[in-house]
Amino acid sequence: MIEMLKLWYERHFSNPQVVILALLLIGGFAVVLYFGDILIPLLSAIVIAYMLEGLVIKVEKKGVGRRLASISVFSVFFATVVIFILILIPLLVEQVSQFFTELPKMLGRIQQVLLQLPESHPSIISQAQINEVMSLVRTEIGKLSQAVLSFSISSLQGLITWMVYLILILLLVFFFLKDKDLIKKWLSNYLPSKRVLVQQVSREMDMQIGNYIRGKIIEIIIIGVASYIGFVFMGLNYAFLLGLLVGLSVLVPFVGATLVTIPVALTAFFQFGWSSEFGYLMLVYGIIQAIDGNILVPLLFSEAVNLHPVAIIIAIIFFGGMWGLWGVFFAIPLATLVKAVLNAWPDDPGPKETIKSTV
Repeated sequence: MIEMLKLWYERHFSNPQVVILALLLIGGFAVVLYFGDILIPLLSAIVIAYMLEGLVIKVEKKGVGRRLASISVFSVFFATVVIFILILIPLLVEQVSQFFTELPKMLGRIQQVLLQLPESHPSIISQAQINEVMSLVRTEIGKLSQAVLSFSISSLQGLITWMVYLILILLLVFFFLKDKDLIKKWLSNYLPSKRVLVQQVSREMDMQIGNYIRGKIIEIIIIGVASYIGFVFMGLNYAFLLGLLVGLSVLVPFVGATLVTIPVALTAFFQFGWSSEFGYLMLVYGIIQAIDGNILVPLLFSEAVNLHPVAIIIAIIFFGGMWGLWGVFFAIPLATLVKAVLNAWPDDPGPKETIKSTV
C-alpha cells in the first residue's frame, strides 16, 4: 500500500509546477472557506470588475487610455447603482410588503380550491388531510414572514454597515479597473518565477470566468426586463418583484427556471383564475423562457463555458451546500476552474514508464 502511494505521488507530484499549482489551489480554497464572510466585499468587487472589464476593453479599442476608459465605464456603473438604490429598491420593498399583505387571502383561496378535491376524489384525499396540509403551509408562511420582518429590522439597524460596505465595494471596483495591470504585476511578485501550469490555468480562467460573469449579468438584465415588460403588459400584480425573480433565476441553470415558475403561476392564478388571461400570461412567460434557453444562452455562452449538464448540477449541489447563495452563483466558474486544472495537469506517464522507473 505504501509503495502504491509512493508511486502515485511520484507520478503526479514529481513535477515542481504541479506542486506549486496544488499549493495555490489549497491555499485559495482554505482562505475562502474560513474567511469567506469577511471577504464578501472583496469577492463582490472582483465579480463586478470582471463584469465591467469587457466594456473597458471595448472603450480602449477606440483609442481611449486605460485610465479614462475605466473612469467612463465606472461612472456609468455608479449612476446605475444610484438609480437602483433610489428608485428600484423602494419599488421592490413596496411590492414585497404588498405581497405579504395579500398572502392570507391567497392561502384562503388555495384552501377553497383544495377543499373541493375530497368531493370529487374522496378515495384519494380527505378533508382532514387538506386541513393538515393547510395548517403546515400557514405555519411555514408565518415563519417566513417573521424571517422577512426580522431581516428588515436587522437591515435597518445595520444600514450604516451596508453603506460602508457599498462604498468599499465601489472603491475596490474602481481601482481594480484602473490599476488592473499594476495589481497583477504586484501579485506576481509573490509567486514563483517559474509557474507554467499556474499561468495556463490563470489564462483559461481569466477568459472563462470573465465571459461567464459578463454573460450572466447580461442574461439577468435581459430576462428580468423582458419578464417585467411582459407582466406589466398582461396587467399582472407584483410585476417588478416577479420580473426580478425570473431574472435572478438564471443564476441556477435548470433548477431556477422551474422554481420561479411556481410563484409566477400562483400569482397569475390568484389574479385571473382559470381564464384566458392566465393562459396568455403563461404563454408569454413560456416564450421568454424558450428564448432564454434556445437563443440567449447559446449566444452569450457559446465560448464561455463548455460543461456537461451533469457536471453543472453536481457543482451547484456541492458548492451551493458549502457556501449557500454565493456557492450557487460561483458553482459554474468553480466547476470551470476544476476543468481547467484537469486540462493543465500533466498526463500520467503511463504503466510502461512507471515500470522503467522502478527497475
